[in-house]
Formats: sequence, C-alpha cells, structure tokens
Amino acid sequence: QVQLVESGGGLVQPGGSLRLSCAASRFTLSSYAMSWHRQAPGKERELVATIAVAGDNTNYAESVKGRFTISRDNARNAVYLQMDSLKPEDTAVYYCKAVHVVHSQLNYWGQGTQVTVSS
Repeated sequence: QVQLVESGGGLVQPGGSLRLSCAASRFTLSSYAMSWHRQAPGKERELVATIAVAGDNTNYAESVKGRFTISRDNARNAVYLQMDSLKPEDTAVYYCKAVHVVHSQLNYWGQGTQVTVSS
C-alpha cells in the first residue's frame, strides 16, 4: 500500500525544537515535489514549506520563515522539517504531501503528526 508516514511530533516548550520526518512506503520520492502542511484546531489546513525534487528550491510560509527548514534525502526516501524557535501558534497537526512532478494526479498525504508547543 502506497503511503506517507510522518513521525517526530510531540510536546515541546516555547523556544524549543522538533524535527519531523516523512517516510514513503511503496513508492520513491525522487519524482515527487514535497511539502509540509499544518492544521490547527478550528482552522483550515495551511502550507508550511515546499521543496523541489532535487532539494535545490525551497519555499516557506511567512509565519515560519527563518525558523523552519525543509530538507529531503532521496536516497533514504524521506523528507524532513526542522522546526526551531517554536511558538504556541505553531501548535497543529503536521502533514506531508507528495505530488508527482509530471503526473500531478498522483499525490499522497500522510496521516499527520501532532505538534504541541506549550509551557
């Protein structure tokens, strides 16, 4: 079964760090643009960061720019989100998404991982 699995979420104090991982199963990420999204309670899902296939082009939401870093390791078939200087407003369920660079109808979401920033 094709799937994306996120991990690394948890409870962290304000100012702390977490590193999220997204691993692909039964397909290879090297043909997919990847992104991280998040959804806080009562809010719509929002885009957090994107990364191109080769990892040479990244983009970030203004709210996380300078604090979050997206990266990928195609050899390990995984994508990461390093989150530093976390704020309570970063609390959300974080999802990774894969979109095929040629056949965009091939796209997959992970099940999400909870990140809670609280003292």
